[in-house]
Amino acid sequence: MADGIPRAEQADRARAAILDAAQRRFALSGYSGTTIRAVASDAAIDASMVMRYFGNKEGLFAAATAVDLAMPDWSVVPVAELGRSLARHFVDTWEHGESSAALHVLLSARAESAAADRMGEIFRLQVLPAVMAAGKKEPEDAARRSGLIATQVLGFALCRYILRLPPVMALDTDSAVESLAPVIQHYLLG
Repeated sequence: MADGIPRAEQADRARAAILDAAQRRFALSGYSGTTIRAVASDAAIDASMVMRYFGNKEGLFAAATAVDLAMPDWSVVPVAELGRSLARHFVDTWEHGESSAALHVLLSARAESAAADRMGEIFRLQVLPAVMAAGKKEPEDAARRSGLIATQVLGFALCRYILRLPPVMALDTDSAVESLAPVIQHYLLG
């Protein structure tokens, strides 16, 4: 115990500082422009600690871009409400800052294939179940629909939180949900 702080808590704080620094650095410099040393410097931690917790740059990237969209059980949502429910889930998640890691991945994805692959994987694994709940069970059709839904929610996030386009910024959350819901519903069922 150093400074009266238990070792486990020190480790958790160090790990959190590293991940925060890594998310910012990957978003700013991309995968290829980010080094373990730069992340360690940003986190005010020795580079050996980054290696200790994450093994290597690939492990650090995987941890920094781990995104859990906390998707609910879509099988209990009536099919006619899936689009609205999915739109509400994403808008609320973005609005409450629960997806800062996703925004960092989105920023990185513009120039880095590793980040783009990661974002694709997140949506494939986490949005696909909503499409399956809508009754679209054929893999190719469900994957296409998931991809189209991603265009809407990621496009919304890009325009509202990164580009900060005034007309999109001006939407209150209910208006944003009502604007996205019919398009998402169409992609789910149309």
